[in-house]
Amino acid sequence: MAPRLLVYTRTTAYRHDSIPAAVDAVRALGGSGGFEVDASEDPAALERPLDRYAAVVFLSTSGEILTPAGRDRLAAHVESGGGFVGVHAAACTEYTWPYYGELLGARFDKHPAYQPGRIRVEDREHPATRHLPAVWEFTDEWYDFRTNPRGSVRVLACADESSYDGGGMGGDHPLVWCREQGAGRVFYTALGHAAEAWADPDFRTHLLGGITWAARLEHCGA
Repeated sequence: MAPRLLVYTRTTAYRHDSIPAAVDAVRALGGSGGFEVDASEDPAALERPLDRYAAVVFLSTSGEILTPAGRDRLAAHVESGGGFVGVHAAACTEYTWPYYGELLGARFDKHPAYQPGRIRVEDREHPATRHLPAVWEFTDEWYDFRTNPRGSVRVLACADESSYDGGGMGGDHPLVWCREQGAGRVFYTALGHAAEAWADPDFRTHLLGGITWAARLEHCGA
């Protein structure tokens, strides 16, 4: 039986128009990543045992989206060795749950206008970034975070604030990282605002690498 992912897309604040395209893209990635996808916006999906899932993906979630039971289940899933993947607005999620901020590594602060810019790939040994050039041209919202996660995460790629207008973190601006929590693995990418990103082959391979790493499926994926 193929490993499964739970892709959770509930929003109680801003909702990205790209979510349907994003879910379709993750389903398609399952073909090359060796996994199947259950997509849900129902909080009850997180209230049930999560041990059937190799990883839980928060895909552009926003606001408070979990019940107390769901919080307990998610924490237990990761602490016991399950994977967690946060994409884009996953950093705008569960502000009132301190554990989630630690799990993800940083919380969203603000972003400038959607615009082209450059990403500096710091770590090309990770499956999410090893296919990328040292400088990756992309278009996105260029999230600023309330704190710089460096020191508590493995930074994979940073924004080059000189390449776009409105950056607020300065010369060290992590955008993509991974970390361990308990026995589990956590991957986060701030990219993925627009539907166009989800059609981009480099972005899709980037996310597939993050998913397969967090879910411990590297032998199947990118």
